[in-house]
Amino acid sequence: MTQLLLIRHGQTDWVGDRLAGLTPGIPLNAAGRAEASALAARLSDTPIGAVYASPLDRTRETAGYVARPRGLDVQLLPGVGEVDFGRWTGCKLADLRKDPLWRTVITQPSAMRFPGGERLRDAQARALAAVEEVCAGHNGETVAIVSHADVIKAVVAHFAGVHFDHFQRITISTASVSILQFAPEGTSVVLVNDVGRIPPPPKPTEPTEPAAHMGSEEE
Repeated sequence: MTQLLLIRHGQTDWVGDRLAGLTPGIPLNAAGRAEASALAARLSDTPIGAVYASPLDRTRETAGYVARPRGLDVQLLPGVGEVDFGRWTGCKLADLRKDPLWRTVITQPSAMRFPGGERLRDAQARALAAVEEVCAGHNGETVAIVSHADVIKAVVAHFAGVHFDHFQRITISTASVSILQFAPEGTSVVLVNDVGRIPPPPKPTEPTEPAAHMGSEEE
């Protein structure tokens, strides 16, 4: 069995205000660094064999907090990079909510292509391909991937059997952990949007029941 920890990056000055997208050079702010430090402490007893991250600064920085205590390098994984929001990149969220396309993002994301950017469905497809490749290369290990809210939502929705048009119902908070377990008999969604203590992985002989436990922490 392979256990995958899907981690959202910590707070930045853009979170909740502007759509950062693929904008480079956005670091964690003080709150984000505190979140990442607390994340590392929560994971201190978790045996992690590899740490991957989206290529953007905020994910790489968050991943470093998890990797460094273990003497691991952060490996870049472009497939779990942020959605390309095209011309929406850098815009104020308050302004975007007035755009007629915003309703499509929320209620019918399967039909959404961002102006000059990426289809949400395509972002999901590339993220799933990246996750499957990582799992294939780390059979029997626990692996961490640090990514972005919409990307993690899309991956969790797929393995939870949630229709893509409902994936926005999943909340993924900054520095949260969601856990997927990949076994020969199938994939289990063990934890979603956890910001507390991380449970240990099950013993190899311990059966796992497919289940989804949704977190309640607001973004």
